[in-house]
Amino acid sequence: MLKVLLVDDEPFIAQGLSVLIDWESRGYEIVGTVYNGKEALDFLKSNEVDLILADVKMPVMDGITLLKKIRKEGLSEAFFVIVSGYGDFSYAQQAIKYKCTDYILKPVQREQLLELLERVQRLYSERVSERAQEEKMKQAYFARYIQSLLLGRGDREAVEYVSRKVDAPEGLRYVCLAVESGEKPVEPQAMRCAQKAVYARCRQYLGDEDGYFVFMDLAGREEWYDVGVLYDVHLAGKANMTEGAFLRALLENVQDGIEITVTAYVGDKVERVEDIYLSFHTAVMALSLQSFDVSEGIRYYAERKTESSGKIISEEIIEELLKAVEENRRERIKEMVEMAFREINGADMEPEMIHINMNYILVRLTHLGLAQDDSVDQNEIVAYIRENSFDATMVRGSRENFETFMLEYADYLSELRKNTPGSVLAKVEKEIRENYHENITLKELSKKYYVNSAYLGQMFRKQYGIPFKEYLNNYRIEKAAEYLLRTDDKIYAVAEQVGYRDLDYFINRFISVKGCTPTSYRKKFRNHT
Repeated sequence: MLKVLLVDDEPFIAQGLSVLIDWESRGYEIVGTVYNGKEALDFLKSNEVDLILADVKMPVMDGITLLKKIRKEGLSEAFFVIVSGYGDFSYAQQAIKYKCTDYILKPVQREQLLELLERVQRLYSERVSERAQEEKMKQAYFARYIQSLLLGRGDREAVEYVSRKVDAPEGLRYVCLAVESGEKPVEPQAMRCAQKAVYARCRQYLGDEDGYFVFMDLAGREEWYDVGVLYDVHLAGKANMTEGAFLRALLENVQDGIEITVTAYVGDKVERVEDIYLSFHTAVMALSLQSFDVSEGIRYYAERKTESSGKIISEEIIEELLKAVEENRRERIKEMVEMAFREINGADMEPEMIHINMNYILVRLTHLGLAQDDSVDQNEIVAYIRENSFDATMVRGSRENFETFMLEYADYLSELRKNTPGSVLAKVEKEIRENYHENITLKELSKKYYVNSAYLGQMFRKQYGIPFKEYLNNYRIEKAAEYLLRTDDKIYAVAEQVGYRDLDYFINRFISVKGCTPTSYRKKFRNHT
């Protein structure tokens, strides 16, 4: 129901308006009747309305003065209609100057009033639609800026834009809420639905003002269904909670009713907006190295940092394992993995100690990778290990899990030694041009062209300056822009033609690349082509 305020110094006229039509059947509710502009201002200080019908000539404060004060002081965004017994055009001119919706003469006729209410409803619907679109644009811009900061590519403009939204830049964390299938496989569609539910509940829990701080799919792997939350210390303060209590309440809220497990991976705290990429990195690292940790709802990366001291797997076994990986002797790799886990099981090792040993091995693998190709940046090696070690779809902490990774890393080292990316990248680029509308993935392309998927991803990033997924998305958006200008197809149809099944995701990606919605892009550029 749209709420209406009647303002007229003649009670019988206000009463007549209230009974002239069935307001409720037209979607309106009269929430107040006052008799001059001053009373109207007092009413608006504690009540929200959508439509004000006010007389021009009133004691204490007339209708035009009331309109001026409302607009100048921002007391209400209600549609304002002057109802007057005077046909003087000067009144109408003043009313129009201060965004008066309409100016009608007394006595008000029934049909005239009905027509006015229909027009106000149309205007109200348009306003709601425009604001929803503006809100989506603002969220998309914020996500665009925060994404550049999280990836360590943010400029001063991005820092300033995000800083305006953050209450406490001296206490920021990136929290990754991961939807995880565990040991039992779950259909991608069900995982995606659960991810969307987590996203919606996060936004609802944080409220409209802080809903900007919730994102999807920033962790960077197709098999991860993640929702990111930019946490600042004031969020807990607003809820009168400690940080731990706030995060537990958030996790409980998003988990309620969702059968698939949701785990929170909490990055290190940073004190400047421009350093948020460090918190993002540690949250994603915590997610990547999840397999050898105790299963629990909230994991702080800082609490999982370990030193190389405390190894229980013998140095001899570790050295033999690394040698077998470097030489890509697959049977020897399996043998040494078996021996390593025999020591783990024989020592009845606690999960934390397993984590220490595995982290030590991962550090040694990083150095091993750097030794193969001195042109490869250390960050690329770390990224490979972070993104591929102990995949969450495998059994956590299992020998098979660890063995699979070691065998794949041995292949990866072989690719580093070959270092001949040109012909494969040309084929991948051709695949994108010809099959961009299909569900193509780096993993499938790596199988097709017999290249380790992580190494292919690194080659692609080095060649084009952006990840494969971002390149594919950008290409799809460019094709979508062509369809928008050349056809009259609906937006959802254009989205499907370029490979997007999720309309909201398509619109957000389009805004991120083009800076406007698909509809706005079509309106803006179609006449110029």
